[in-house]
Amino acid sequence: MVDLAPGMRDAGGTMSLTLPRAFLGVTRSALGRPWRDRLDIAGLGRAEALSRQEGLSDILSRLLAARDVEPAEALRFLEPKLRDLLPDPVVLTDMAGAAARLARAGAMGEHVAIFGDYDVDGACSSALLAGFLHQAGARPRIHIPDRLIEGYGPNSEAIRMLAGEGATLLVTVDCGTTSEEPLAEARRLGLDVVVLDHHQAPERLPQVEALVNPNRQDDLSGLGHLCAAGVVFLALVATARQLRGHADRPPPDLLGFLDLVALASICDVVPLTGVNRAFVVKGLVAMRRMQNAGIAALARVARIGEPLNAFHLGYLLGPRINAGGRIGDAALGARLLATADPAEAESIAATLDRLNQERQAMEQEMLAEARAEADAELAAGDGPAVLVTARDGWHPGVVGLIASRLKEHARRPVFAISFNANGIGTGSGRSIAGLRMLPRSPPVQVTTVTSWPSAT
Repeated sequence: MVDLAPGMRDAGGTMSLTLPRAFLGVTRSALGRPWRDRLDIAGLGRAEALSRQEGLSDILSRLLAARDVEPAEALRFLEPKLRDLLPDPVVLTDMAGAAARLARAGAMGEHVAIFGDYDVDGACSSALLAGFLHQAGARPRIHIPDRLIEGYGPNSEAIRMLAGEGATLLVTVDCGTTSEEPLAEARRLGLDVVVLDHHQAPERLPQVEALVNPNRQDDLSGLGHLCAAGVVFLALVATARQLRGHADRPPPDLLGFLDLVALASICDVVPLTGVNRAFVVKGLVAMRRMQNAGIAALARVARIGEPLNAFHLGYLLGPRINAGGRIGDAALGARLLATADPAEAESIAATLDRLNQERQAMEQEMLAEARAEADAELAAGDGPAVLVTARDGWHPGVVGLIASRLKEHARRPVFAISFNANGIGTGSGRSIAGLRMLPRSPPVQVTTVTSWPSAT
């Protein structure tokens, strides 16, 4: 058995390699799940090497070993630096073309339409790109679609509106990879199109000036763990290189934008490995200076009285930004993060705080209904392999949260669906580890049903 009390070492000072059945004498978690030591024989050996070679404590060595960190990588993992971890942006397919087009937009002072998603990553990506382009000399304009009216991603009607306002370049962030027809409409209207995204990509892609996505099938960068804001930041690093020859204005402050990249990375729950770790560590340093008026205002309404950390981003700031896209004005988050006006930031932050409280109350009521239905199904034996819960009148912007909470409660895949007055359902699915739900495009409409068959 591993002797944890004296520091995982036996009387002779060496680490035992016999694995305990239970870790710290605890067999189950608070949720009733088995609790086992994560480290196998190889992991314990790695922990021993970390402790001996790097002078780390036993518990820190175990934590690093459990994350497959090798001794040679330990210090870089614990103290990530951008200069060590930032890749050359041009390793991403189409990055050179995207950077050249963005640089031209800045140099020529073009009207640039930014089409973003309505979640935190989309809001951060939109504000990040808009702030950079404004400093570079362009005239950016952000459009975030309404979740209920426009749905996810670019749509032709909004693109026609943006073209009518004088845009010459359309940049989609955190969306656009599968938007073949809307982006074809943009090109028919005379717009150049650049896509900066990170979602899974089909084999056939839209015909655009540049489509940068580390998850497109022909991209060999190995950067598929980036969130959209991380992709945008790399695009701006490449664009800044292109702009160095324009001495008539100072270069944009790239490091000052890392607070937005950190916020997006935490809230999009991307793996904190490689450059993502540096984004978050350095972004938190930038964020604590409170130079972004929107983040500062949101921290005040959230009553955060200490230096911001990852918990604050994921559980206090992120849900408030998301509340606008879920049950209110989807553009509020991007407007908050892009504004330099403290008074406007305070007003938007107060609105998002109120919407978040409304979302919480709505979620509690919907979850109680969903759990009651699920518990009734699970009471008789194991119940169905997949749970489907549905109601008339549930808010479609909250069903994703219900599916996520119910998945944790029932420990199986869950679909939650809201039906409108016409019997058309809007739903969201969440799955367990080892069973992946693949999205279909276009989205499937579900008509009202009176009962659901048992899953097999």
